[in-house]
Amino acid sequence: MEMNVLHPSPSNDRPHGQETPSGWVQRWSHLLRPGGTVLDVACGQGRHMAWFAGRGHPVTGIDRSPQALAAVTPWGVAVQADIENGPWPLLHEGVPQTFDAVVVTNYLWRPLLPRIRDSLAPGGVLLYETFACGQDTVGKPSRPDFLLQPGELLQAFSGLRVVAYEDGYLASPPRFVQRLAAVRAPAPLSTETAPPRYPL
Repeated sequence: MEMNVLHPSPSNDRPHGQETPSGWVQRWSHLLRPGGTVLDVACGQGRHMAWFAGRGHPVTGIDRSPQALAAVTPWGVAVQADIENGPWPLLHEGVPQTFDAVVVTNYLWRPLLPRIRDSLAPGGVLLYETFACGQDTVGKPSRPDFLLQPGELLQAFSGLRVVAYEDGYLASPPRFVQRLAAVRAPAPLSTETAPPRYPL
């Protein structure tokens, strides 16, 4: 599979990515350590890359659209790859590259869920929000392939520490969603070390 990597541009212009970041991502982004690295899966035009870059986080976005990725280079590293039909591109000597946070919004490709989990570094934060069962009654997407079943995010990421989870209906705009904020276990603690605190 061909993979193109675009590095940050010195330009501060923002022709794209101006859309408001997900409220869920904004709400739980404090779980990420200061300066921690972020991977935005199916990043589109970079609204979450811009959000995290503006808060001092090195960000990497991955998407198959060269047009979208051309707009995100002011905020981080852009990786062009077809992650549904080709191998996962973020590997180092066959081992998945890890990040302090992985962000996924409005995107579901079930074969990638284990890769997403494996991309979390110890102590890393997963912020996931996408459409759920019932969405077909109010709009698109309507195909079952793109709609989470009840509790599916919890099952897919059962090895993580769940900090917050929601599965329900939002009225504006009308949509059914599941969303998860979860943390991969940090390095083992000594018996004298206080457990991690995840502010709510």
